Amino acid sequence: MKTVVVKQPGGPEVLSIVDMPIPAIATGDVLIRVAAAAVNRPDVQQRRGLYPPPPGTTDILGLDVAGVVDKVADGVAWPRVGDAVCALVNGGGYAEYCAVPAVQCMPLPKGFSFVEAASLPESFFTVWNNVIWLGRLAEGETLLVQGGTSGVGMAAMQIARELRNARVLATAGTNEKCEICRSFGAEAAVNYKTSDWSAEIRQLTGGRGVDVIIDGQAGDYTERQLNLLAFDGRLVLLASHLGATAEVNVRNIVRRRLTLTGSTLRPRPPEYKGRIARELVEQVWPLLEAGRIKTNIHATFPFAAVADAHAVLDANQQVGKVVLVVAEDLYSSAQA
Repeated sequence: MKTVVVKQPGGPEVLSIVDMPIPAIATGDVLIRVAAAAVNRPDVQQRRGLYPPPPGTTDILGLDVAGVVDKVADGVAWPRVGDAVCALVNGGGYAEYCAVPAVQCMPLPKGFSFVEAASLPESFFTVWNNVIWLGRLAEGETLLVQGGTSGVGMAAMQIARELRNARVLATAGTNEKCEICRSFGAEAAVNYKTSDWSAEIRQLTGGRGVDVIIDGQAGDYTERQLNLLAFDGRLVLLASHLGATAEVNVRNIVRRRLTLTGSTLRPRPPEYKGRIARELVEQVWPLLEAGRIKTNIHATFPFAAVADAHAVLDANQQVGKVVLVVAEDLYSSAQA
């Protein structure tokens, strides 16, 4: 099969396509013939040498795919050979075939193409894990999404609005992106490059603060975000792009009963991810099929142009998801 490899840590130019053996499947796995694979921020960090895959996991990039099941291990009741699925994978998505635990597979939402379906798993699993489970967002609470036009940000704003009737606030890096945040469910959005975003968010809440924040920056943002939380508020860190360390006021955390937590979903066992998959299919898939929650495809690239796809994320140009079309014949048949 054709697959993408990272020759050495660096920019998009270090990506190349080579021939490798089709992966074997273990107990509980299925083999997917990949039609499309999304390009995500962890892929970029891994390409740069900043996000090594967990031990025992393939070093091939790619965390979510959509395609057709080609083979199933003994004892797997679903999916079956020939089923169209999308899946959160443990790596290996940038390839013509990908092995994945069956419990991490989900049916394509009705009416969705392979490209649209490939844009869902990583973002929606991340939101469910961080906003619903770890952030414990409750009915009517206020959620701040840092970076609202990322794939995760767009999914978070919509899930919070549709499933928790939450008040949603967001930040973004341009006025145009702020407007997009509002169109995807944010009551208000703040341009963090041209304003004191924390002061504006506090003003928007009448000084009360917010209940839940999801953020991938950390660093010196951390203390500012803790100060923005209401009593019993929760700050959930997805990454640490602004720095691995932060100085925080622990007394403030204790006095106001704040929660500071983080998550790395990739090393979690299949059973954990399988629970998320089931809840997404039960609670979010009907909203996708009804058009109440949307995915936004910023751009698609042919498999051979994977370096161009990564360049879009390097420039932080994307609004929503960037997707690779891996199997043109599957993609074309689905479009027809």
